[in-house]
Amino acid sequence: MAPTGASLTVPPARVRSSSTTASRPHDHGLEARTQEPIRRQRASPSLSLFPFLSLLPVLLLEALQKHERSTATAPPADPSVQSDLVELSTPYTLSRALIARRKEYVRPRSVRIKIGTWNVAACPGTDKDLATWFLDNEGIDKDLNVLDLPQATAVRESRTQRAEVGLYVLGLQEVVDLNMTKEYMARAVYTDKSATIKWQAAIEAALPKGYELVVSEQMFGILLLIYASSEIAPTITNVSTKQVGTGLGGWFTNKGAISTRLVIGETTSLVFLNSHLASGVTPANLERRCADAAQIVQKTQFDPIVTSGVKEDIGDSIGDEDFVFWFGDLNYRLDGLPGDDIRRILTLHARGEYAPADDRDDISAPEGDGIIIIGDSDTEDDATTVASSQPSRNPSFENPSFEPSPTLPDPDDFAEDPSQDPTSLQATLNSLLPHDQLAKMIRSKKAFHDGWREGPISFLPTYKYDLGTVGLFDTSEKQRAPSWCDRVLYRTRRDKAAYDKKAAEEKEVQKKDAEMKLRGIEDDEDVLFTYDPDADGEDVAPEPAEDIVPADKFSTAGYDEYDEYDENEDGEGGDLTDPITLEFYTSHQRITSSDHKPVSASFSIQYDAVVPELKAFIHSEVARELDRAENEGRPSITVVAETQDSGENVVDMGDIQYLECKTRYMTIANTGGVPATFSFVDNPHGADENAESTPKPSSKWLTTAFARSDHTGHADTSGEPLAKSVTLEPGETIFALLTVHVKSNGVVRDLNSGKATIEEVLIMRVEDGKDHFITVRGDWLPSCFGRSVDELIRVPDGGIRSFVTEWHIKGSIPMDAEQKFSAPKELFNIIAAMESLTERCIADAAMLEDMKIPKDPGWPLDPLTWTASNDVLEPLLVGLAEALDTDKPLLQTFPIEIPSSHKLEALSSILVRFISSLTDGLVPKFLWIGLAPVLPATLPPKISDIKTQILDCLTVSPTHNISFVFLTTALARISAELNPVNKSQAPANTLQRRFSLRRQPSTAVAAGLEARRKRRATEKRFAEILAPRVCRTGMDSSQKDKVTREKERIMLEACIRPDEESS
Repeated sequence: MAPTGASLTVPPARVRSSSTTASRPHDHGLEARTQEPIRRQRASPSLSLFPFLSLLPVLLLEALQKHERSTATAPPADPSVQSDLVELSTPYTLSRALIARRKEYVRPRSVRIKIGTWNVAACPGTDKDLATWFLDNEGIDKDLNVLDLPQATAVRESRTQRAEVGLYVLGLQEVVDLNMTKEYMARAVYTDKSATIKWQAAIEAALPKGYELVVSEQMFGILLLIYASSEIAPTITNVSTKQVGTGLGGWFTNKGAISTRLVIGETTSLVFLNSHLASGVTPANLERRCADAAQIVQKTQFDPIVTSGVKEDIGDSIGDEDFVFWFGDLNYRLDGLPGDDIRRILTLHARGEYAPADDRDDISAPEGDGIIIIGDSDTEDDATTVASSQPSRNPSFENPSFEPSPTLPDPDDFAEDPSQDPTSLQATLNSLLPHDQLAKMIRSKKAFHDGWREGPISFLPTYKYDLGTVGLFDTSEKQRAPSWCDRVLYRTRRDKAAYDKKAAEEKEVQKKDAEMKLRGIEDDEDVLFTYDPDADGEDVAPEPAEDIVPADKFSTAGYDEYDEYDENEDGEGGDLTDPITLEFYTSHQRITSSDHKPVSASFSIQYDAVVPELKAFIHSEVARELDRAENEGRPSITVVAETQDSGENVVDMGDIQYLECKTRYMTIANTGGVPATFSFVDNPHGADENAESTPKPSSKWLTTAFARSDHTGHADTSGEPLAKSVTLEPGETIFALLTVHVKSNGVVRDLNSGKATIEEVLIMRVEDGKDHFITVRGDWLPSCFGRSVDELIRVPDGGIRSFVTEWHIKGSIPMDAEQKFSAPKELFNIIAAMESLTERCIADAAMLEDMKIPKDPGWPLDPLTWTASNDVLEPLLVGLAEALDTDKPLLQTFPIEIPSSHKLEALSSILVRFISSLTDGLVPKFLWIGLAPVLPATLPPKISDIKTQILDCLTVSPTHNISFVFLTTALARISAELNPVNKSQAPANTLQRRFSLRRQPSTAVAAGLEARRKRRATEKRFAEILAPRVCRTGMDSSQKDKVTREKERIMLEACIRPDEESS
């Protein structure tokens, strides 16, 4: 009996290794995705040409002949490789055309990937063992790791061929202590990077020279490190790493996964997923593990892949890749067996008390190997399956004429098979593997059933061991049952496609079964079967039952109930060679610094890689062909402006003043031989067309539109506007309308200050054709709108336009200029005209039958109460704005036929616009800061006190104070004129008619109360309209709270209401 932790040297059997079939490159999905319609973002200008619309078939023939002639000067190419023909009648960008000829510049390659996973349990000294097992492949117990000949050979070779590994992928769990509550909560929001630094130093100290770090990602206790060789590193692109936490609350990062997607050779995407799933032995813990796995798949979304300058619309998820490797502490346990029994029988094996068969005594082991090498009774197709049975060690294997059996034994006949040793370690493992939770979950399709594979499990469970021991399982109080917690799973795109295909077939069968059940066929005992001679073929041999699984298939993929995927079933004759080869899959039993045993696996994958020299040659060839085809089939248009300047395509708008709308026309003709589709570019400054960005300044004053011609040959603007993009047949013409309209306060301020000018370059983009650049410019006439009170009080008689021109002022009016008025003259002129028109409106209403004054509160300031339409008001506003800028009488700008009510509404609109455009307002921010604390939340009954406080605060700035008092006083007079309180001021007998049935004294009192109420409503509405425009609180209207808006209203209403009145 050997002591605990010791091992017995058992001579390995000598077998004849089976030859492997050479693999052809795998047809990967990244290329397959290019066969579908691709929605791409616009490629960079350096990598794209304009797409062409159509080409004659002869162009394709000439291009192919030219390509054949140029092959003599091209780099060496594989003559067996042919490209798919590109249908030139479809618009192709340079990038898409290059992708379509990918087969001409890719060549088959292979890369070896070494994956290691280890739960280090935050134990000290584990980093010292990393190089031993991960890089040197040491620590494999010769008695407790049963490797077949190919795996043993791969392990032996890897010890001396480190540099032949293209990718080293290391996944660690519990690099920090998860059990310390204080540290756990601290690291929940902050990851300690010292663990990452320690493990990087450990692996980099042992790696051969030339390896580069590709990924270093830590999520709490989970760490993923990926290193690439000097040959593979330059071919890696599109690296994207994501974290998914599945711990406490479904998001804490003590459990979860780190996933990395990378592309090698510009063609093949690889995903490496290091996870730590929920622990525990209860059924609830098992369900949580499966839920964790599903959550990781669902939440992992990588960044979009960029290929040849073309970015995909959305990022990949798990399942979209060519190869994926899922490893880590999956925490699946053994079910249905007493833990004590499992520990006892495995401990016997660890101590060597399970004696091997006597027929091994005459076999000698190679010196220095240290690994049990056994015969492989399976065919080569099962080399990467999850078979875990002990292969036969029968001496007949020494007969060189022995051929492997084409079929596999049934698990029920395992003990009766004379080629198996019931006392072997593998036989014991085979009896435990059917109880593996992961295998059960695959059978029940709850997790990892969609095409995942695992190598043969020929090693002891990896958990849980006493620290410092080779084979002593948990002797603590919990005495956890041994389990294969640490696993390495993998899947190819073909595996996923096979599962999806089979799942779709099963769904269709279930649908047909449901239809038959609805038709009652299953209840008809007389119907045994139906036969359709057209649909049913010859009799075929019955297939074996799917629920009979050979003993050597007891592992994760062995429980997949789906048949092997046969691409020939689709009639495409695809290559059935497996693109991935598992070289070995083992644990390192003699690594004793953690309670888990590390697990490693080595893979070799076949893929297509881009050859840069070939790609550059094909790129230049495709660019030349596209350029030639583009020039021959490109649409062409001619643009002629109505008022074209001396320069080409320059439209001069002339003088532009505030509120004036000017339109110019351009004639566009299709002078080419093919239809032309064109439009104005919305964002010609190079920003991403799909991104939300701030509109360019010109978009606030310049608009474009298209219009057909009428019967007179002029632009027809009466109908519905045309679409933003129009198509002209050869010989057709259309008009483009360019309209300049400056009405935004921000724009007029920038134009006055000189920050902006009336000039913009429009781009008319012709699809597949040449862009046309059109310059629009005009001369801005200075305006009193969009200036400050301090500027306007320095404008002398004659108006701001002549003042700025005479004194050659560029931008704002200097503050050292002489002050001419105590308040802006423009404000005086507007208010004086409004008071005059108010009296005129009342007089007209009394004399003219068709003249009616709106009775709504807020008229004439409230736009909702106006009787004039926009078409009537717009030309009136233009005239009023010009009169203010040139110091002309306002009332003389109105045509005689315009009703007085419409004139008053136009003046009210210009007043609101003028006050809104003031840069400092009538109550600047510095005055509001002093006013806000003294303003009440509600209007008090006695307003004289609050009015006094308001005026006292405004005295700090006399010009603003005078302007404010003048405005509020005028508004009070207008309100009083429109709503007289005494009977003599009331409108003609309207109240008398309403209350004619009451007694005369009551009628007079009621009339006075009603008139008083109307005046209050008008004063309040005036305050609501003007208060946000008068006050500058330093906040936008959207940022103001209800209290601030209410204080603004109270301040203005208190000053509009007469002192003797109360609420």
